[in-house]
Amino acid sequence: MTTLATRTDDLAELRASVHDWCRAHVPADWRRAQTGVGDAEFVAFQQAWFQELRAAGWAVPHWPAEWGGGLSAAEQMVLYQELAAADAPRLVLAFVSIHHAAATLLTAGTDEQRARHLPAILDGEIWVQGFSEPEAGSDLASLRTTARREPRDGGDVFVVNGQKLWASGALHADWCLLLARSDPAAPKRRGISYLLMDMRSPGLDVRPIRNAVGDGHFCEIFLNDVEIPAANLVGPENAGWQVAQATLSAERGMTMLELAERLGNVGLRALVETCRRPDERGHRPIDDSRVADRLAGFDTEIAGLRALCRDLVERHDTGSVGPADASVVKVYYSELLQRMTGFAAELAGLDALSELHKPASSGWESGAWLLDFIGSWEWTIPGGTNEIQRTIIGERGLGLPREP
Repeated sequence: MTTLATRTDDLAELRASVHDWCRAHVPADWRRAQTGVGDAEFVAFQQAWFQELRAAGWAVPHWPAEWGGGLSAAEQMVLYQELAAADAPRLVLAFVSIHHAAATLLTAGTDEQRARHLPAILDGEIWVQGFSEPEAGSDLASLRTTARREPRDGGDVFVVNGQKLWASGALHADWCLLLARSDPAAPKRRGISYLLMDMRSPGLDVRPIRNAVGDGHFCEIFLNDVEIPAANLVGPENAGWQVAQATLSAERGMTMLELAERLGNVGLRALVETCRRPDERGHRPIDDSRVADRLAGFDTEIAGLRALCRDLVERHDTGSVGPADASVVKVYYSELLQRMTGFAAELAGLDALSELHKPASSGWESGAWLLDFIGSWEWTIPGGTNEIQRTIIGERGLGLPREP
């Protein structure tokens, strides 16, 4: 019989194990080494760090046990707490692969698709999400990229034409989770198919969108008669919208456990350090009662976020997640992140405005506060803007009348 004391002992043992492992394996001075690096150095570092975690059994704790995961929600919480406390690098490059791609394959993929791609992801296969378009960002159902089914000698293919926008990490990706309109005559949410696209396919053109400091994290993907085998269709044809909801749910669900711990450990710790740093007159922001009050408020909000995330994952395991629960967490996290990084940028002063680079393998709380604040908007817009999330909360969560 498993008792509460037994489970508590097991968690304490896991915590000690992860703590010791981090002391031995987290790369020393990785933040400095990863600041201002080129693409090749970033990819090599990320791939090596992923394999370190994989060897320890902690790269994909949220996956089923038969695929290399199997940790409970409580165990995942302990793992992410210790990784954050040790200031371990984040799996930035593998984020879409281990969360969105895996959730899609596990929820709606075929046995062949899972057998092909899940082991490959563990070996380092990189994925990108091809959802948003120039005129279909927050409203994904309005996408215009087309997928026309045609026969070929080796079997049917989908011939895809169109453009995808804001594709994070597309320059490094091997495969793409692609939404395309396969039935232009159907209502907009019923004529979309979900496809797995090889990024080495003829007719693909990936172009980075360089920002003011030269980073090209976001990319455009142009598709000109790209052929995708029908065997790469996920779920029923023209039912890709429903499949996509599993992908977006993964983004707002399991991923938040790690992000909440990062915000509570790395982010809040860095913010407190900034507040303790004296200015040119020797004044420390933390000695101002208004600043101390804001810090206490952030600490309280993070405690609430952690509780929400754990509850969401535990109810996901039991199948009792509400239709708007993931949207609540997404809004809460993204706006808390934005407030914290904005407040930190104010306190950091002019020095923060001159930072042009942040560690490539860090999260959105690197301590380069202006860049972190700019990056925080990445969480309030993609995956369904916060305005859309509030509509979901109102209509599906609270039962309010639908928008006209």
